[in-house]
Order: sequence, then structure tokens, then C-alpha cells
Amino acid sequence: MKDENCIFCKIIAGEIPSNTIYEDEEFKVILDASPAARGHALILPKEHYADLYDIEEETAARAMKLAKKLAGHMTEVLKCDGFNLVQNNHEVAGQTVFHFHMHLIPRYKNAKNNDILIWNHENFSPEEMKEICEALKL
Repeated sequence: MKDENCIFCKIIAGEIPSNTIYEDEEFKVILDASPAARGHALILPKEHYADLYDIEEETAARAMKLAKKLAGHMTEVLKCDGFNLVQNNHEVAGQTVFHFHMHLIPRYKNAKNNDILIWNHENFSPEEMKEICEALKL
């Protein structure tokens, strides 16, 4: 399935050029055009899925296996000091392209964007934590 209005579908189809670092029958991995760090890449499934809620479980599992493989390879090649794996769902969570994708972001000591994934922690009472825990149990 392809979404004619999706920029990632157009990149996958070769309609828009990209810097591809890996490709197989199921995924294309490209360097992010607006990177947070040197080597920032995106894992794109070739099938169009809007987000994590939409993607097939087996495809999501294979995307994670590919992320692990690439993180190791990228760390070795780029000599980065750490690594973020980021996957956003819905606009409120930072998703801007509504085609499931995973960000592979190498991190380097003393780089200017090292704080982009830091958030202020919230505090909940023990009672609130228990209520949340009980509600979320499967």
C-alpha cells in the first residue's frame, strides 16, 4: 500500500532523491534531511503505515531488529558516544510525517543537540502511581 500524498512513500518509490544507507525488500533507511546529529537516519517500511498503532506487529518487530543491527554498525563506523532510537506517534508526540518511521540518532559528547530528548519529570503521589499501575495492567 502507498499513500500518494506521503513524502516518505515518494522517497521509497524513488520520486524524491534520498541518501540511502540500507535497503531490502521491506525497508529503506535514509539519512534524515534535517538531522539532529551527524549520521541521523530514518528506518522507513516500504508499506505505508500511519504510525505504531497502524503497523503490523511482525513488521514492527523486524524494524526493531533492523534498528539494533544499524545502531551497532553506525556506532562502529561513526565512533559516536551514545545512541537514541526514537519513534513518535501523533502530532502531540512530535510526529510530523504520518508514515511510521524510526529515528536512529548517533550521539556525540559535547554536541550542540544533546539535550533535545530531555524532559522535566512529573511527580505523582503513591496513590496516583498505584491507580495508574492498576489501570495499565494487562
